Amino acid sequence: MGFVLKSLQDLTAGFDTVIDARAPAEFAEDHLPGAINLPVLDDLERARVGTIYKQDSPFTARKLGAALVAQNAARHLLGALADKQGDWQPLVYCWRGGQRSGSFATILRQIGWRVEVLEGGYKSYRRLVQTLLYDGQFPAPVLLIDGGTGSAKTEILARVAARGGQAIDLEGLAGHRGSLFGGLAPQPSQKLFETRLAQAICALDPMRPVLIEAESNRIGDIRLPPALWRAMQAAPRVQIDAPVAARAAYSLHAYSDFAAQPEKLIAVIEGLRPYQPAAQIEAWHGLVATCDFATLAESLITAHYDPSYQRMRKGQCAVLNIRLGDLSEMSQEIAADRLFKHMKS
Repeated sequence: MGFVLKSLQDLTAGFDTVIDARAPAEFAEDHLPGAINLPVLDDLERARVGTIYKQDSPFTARKLGAALVAQNAARHLLGALADKQGDWQPLVYCWRGGQRSGSFATILRQIGWRVEVLEGGYKSYRRLVQTLLYDGQFPAPVLLIDGGTGSAKTEILARVAARGGQAIDLEGLAGHRGSLFGGLAPQPSQKLFETRLAQAICALDPMRPVLIEAESNRIGDIRLPPALWRAMQAAPRVQIDAPVAARAAYSLHAYSDFAAQPEKLIAVIEGLRPYQPAAQIEAWHGLVATCDFATLAESLITAHYDPSYQRMRKGQCAVLNIRLGDLSEMSQEIAADRLFKHMKS
């Protein structure tokens, strides 16, 4: 019997290295925190062996698979593992804790290393993540930081965290800034986001509040899992208020990457066509054509984002309102101070 993972806190207990023996595409989708990828079959090899198994012969597939595993294991021994000493203790896993991790572990044990195989493989880890995020209750009281577009909420949240407040940056975990202008880089997979979120949750002190930015139940392509979403829906809010001009200037700085790629900006504006009159869409395209990004930012806030925000927050009251005259670093520090003091009270 291999190593049984009983909780997410046990991930690296007693092991020097966690090795994911799955193919690179599997590793990229999600993996145990801190794991390194030493595939015993790469993506093409895995597909080739699988095809032979289904269409030709399981015996032929296993024979080819064994040859490829030995070949790749030799490469890892001469490369990534070349400097490991005799007292090195790794944990190896694959999809279900079966042939790939077992074969690799057998080779490593023959060298003399004390190797464990994760019982149930990645699937056993994934079940624990799903239980935490889908079946359980969020383990700490949640406080939301809220405010209109361009209110510097993410930066204020980070400043609260720097003061010692508990905080989870959902946009950072999701690789997206939470609006149509959220980001140009690919987001992580849903599973990898949930791994990151589970790590953050496991680090929380359940007796202290955790600050989270108010979001919808989606951040770009990422869905917030039920345990978190339920806690956010019931959570009190702290409201950050700042003038439109200040928020427009802040947004212009935060989303400066769009100014360098006007074709992306045009595509995002086109995405607003179902919600805005044609004349407004054309006006925004005109501002892009003339590079008048300051006017564009203010117009997007007043014509689209603020009305949408007001509809969503209609009838809701905040437990604390923080009004700022601008969004300078000093103002953000003032907001973070007030918020941190509120969390401690």
